Amino acid sequence: MVQVLKGNIVQAPALGELQITEQGYLVMEDGVIRGVYDRLPLEYATAPLVDYGQALVMQSFADMHLHAPQYPMLGMGMDLPLLEWLDTYTFPTEARFADTDYARRIYRRLATDLITNGTTRVCMFSSLHTDATWILMEELERAGVTGYVGKVNMDRNGLPGVLQETTEESIRETLRWLEGCHFDHVKPILTPRFTPSCTDELMAALGRLAQEKGLYVQSHLSENLGEIQWVKELHPDCQQYWETYAKYGLWTSRTVMAHCVWSDERERQAMKDAGVTVVHCADSNQNICSGVAPVRAMLNEGVKVALGSDIAGGDHLHMFDVVAASIRASKARRMMDDWSTPFLTVAEGWYLATSAGEEFFGEQPGFAAGNSLHAIVLADDTLPQPRTLTPAERLERAVYRRQEGAVQAVWSAGRKIYAKP
Repeated sequence: MVQVLKGNIVQAPALGELQITEQGYLVMEDGVIRGVYDRLPLEYATAPLVDYGQALVMQSFADMHLHAPQYPMLGMGMDLPLLEWLDTYTFPTEARFADTDYARRIYRRLATDLITNGTTRVCMFSSLHTDATWILMEELERAGVTGYVGKVNMDRNGLPGVLQETTEESIRETLRWLEGCHFDHVKPILTPRFTPSCTDELMAALGRLAQEKGLYVQSHLSENLGEIQWVKELHPDCQQYWETYAKYGLWTSRTVMAHCVWSDERERQAMKDAGVTVVHCADSNQNICSGVAPVRAMLNEGVKVALGSDIAGGDHLHMFDVVAASIRASKARRMMDDWSTPFLTVAEGWYLATSAGEEFFGEQPGFAAGNSLHAIVLADDTLPQPRTLTPAERLERAVYRRQEGAVQAVWSAGRKIYAKP
């Protein structure tokens, strides 16, 4: 079935490039984009058309790193460094997800909030609980979110008896979880929490699974100086953090690594060579005082970079806020380090929050023909305006001054999954 959306169409076909078609037409067939046109081709003249008027029809967001069981503790413990924050707040909070009724209640709210905020793709951590992870995947599927969800693996340095598995249990439960993953739009991803949480035996088993089943992998890398020193003590045979993943077969083009705040040129080269995707989480890095990731250097060097909210280290779920935080972090890095280094622009930040994630999911940047439609419709007319704003100015204002209730409709994988009441 052919459908047409009309409005001010905004897309990011390349880093830093905005392509705007005012009062344009976006044509899709069976949920797959056929093209964007300034005039509707005659062959589609009789197709059903939804006219969104002056609203912006934009790519929806891909949140490439967030912790679902941390949603209840959003905005808590922000005065603590990473490792203390994990022990004091994170692990006790995640332990509650042994209760499946509690998991259902929290995850249904999270899935709804993602969609109404315009996020349709995710790369997400669950807890180590198999049943709760299935519930999370069910709720995301029900809401219309697509992407990857991982049951966390951790057989050391957690909370023994509360939030920690034995090695055998972790492997067994991972296999049980994988056997029960039968969802159309939400797929499994292997999730060793981070190197200090996983023994060598567990990492090796996960590496074999990744290779045998062609599975994707997500974890954390070089987020905090204390963490990096800890990894060196645990793996004295590895010169750098990334090698603790690579030696077990967990470092490939199907790998997502969050943070990479302290990744030097050698580690960044290893990312580029393997095709690893870095997820920049500016809010979290500042809240927990981890540092400011060298995003411009990564982009200049050809490293793949996308954005993540990293709730609850990050305190904003809405990706407009995440884009703004990423831009501000790049400006801070420029002021502190090198005034000749360009900061991220709005167009670049928005690309990282949308098209960069699309690439990980196997699609082309922007509203490219052949992509499944992931889009939000934004009516942003609640703030005073000095004059009639251009679509590019409206996007900038949405990034820096998100307006509650501005998202009017959301499309995910070619399906209209939300319309504002």
